[in-house]
Amino acid sequence: MRLRVLKVGCFGGGTGLPSLLGGLKSNPWLDLHAIVTMFDSGGSSGQLRDELGVLPPGDVLKCALALARSESEARELLLARLPTLENRRLGGHTGGNLLLSMMEQYTGDFLAAVDGLRGLLGCRGCVWPITTERSTLCASYGDGSTTRGEFQVDAGQARGGTIQELWLDPPVSIHPVVADVIRSLDAVVIGPGSFYTSLLPIFLVQGCREALASFNGPVVYIANLLTEGPGMDTFTAGEAVERVAGAIGRPVDVVILNVEAPNGAVLERYAREGKRPLAAGQIPPEVAVLEGAFWRGPFARHDRRHLRAAVWAMLANKMLLK
Repeated sequence: MRLRVLKVGCFGGGTGLPSLLGGLKSNPWLDLHAIVTMFDSGGSSGQLRDELGVLPPGDVLKCALALARSESEARELLLARLPTLENRRLGGHTGGNLLLSMMEQYTGDFLAAVDGLRGLLGCRGCVWPITTERSTLCASYGDGSTTRGEFQVDAGQARGGTIQELWLDPPVSIHPVVADVIRSLDAVVIGPGSFYTSLLPIFLVQGCREALASFNGPVVYIANLLTEGPGMDTFTAGEAVERVAGAIGRPVDVVILNVEAPNGAVLERYAREGKRPLAAGQIPPEVAVLEGAFWRGPFARHDRRHLRAAVWAMLANKMLLK
């Protein structure tokens, strides 16, 4: 038997996906491909999208920074926000968001802009936007209300709304290059990340499910550490697994689940936001469960080293050729 390089697609966005990528990039046997959500409507990304007509750059930027050769230096430079001086339109944006938006406007091609940023940062892996078409995430809630925009969907959950349905307006299609990448993967890792705004929207893009249908490797889902506000108060990892399987059109093979909570003071702080440790719930019996201690420090972030080891443990058997 001998080791071979495994082509792994990591799906998500927000702060969760960069944490996963930052841990996995040091493994020489993994060829990483981040498949990133493109529907951010808040903060600097949303403002640039609305004012310049560009695609929201924030999630792609964070993933590229996580894969950068010198991550800490790159983050310090490109995540710094410009001060608000005479030019109020530039104030408050991160240098990296502006750089990626400028590169998109210069090339006229977001994929080319992302590839240029990868080269500049010396990334160990690729970053792919799930689509280069503009769209808005929408949601309906149990009380019949609806919201438009990723930020507003999150806010609806924070107010106690239980999401019933998600959709994209207008419908958009996967970029053909990204579809080819997905079909060529050896394994898929989904999460961690905001369930309804970073993870599920990716699979609403037309053509994504079809690309995954041609992929024959294992699907690993990394469960979040916490629920995401009063609207998800009864949500469990088992429910997440079933909804992910429905979204991608095929079963989840493995779920990675945190089983050690932080101290009471940390939990109390999150409880005031309506968030609590994510319970296992009823995970389908055919899904393998890998449990461990993945909480890092006083904030709800997965420990990179522990997560890297867990993902590698689940994928290692795929690396052995007879």
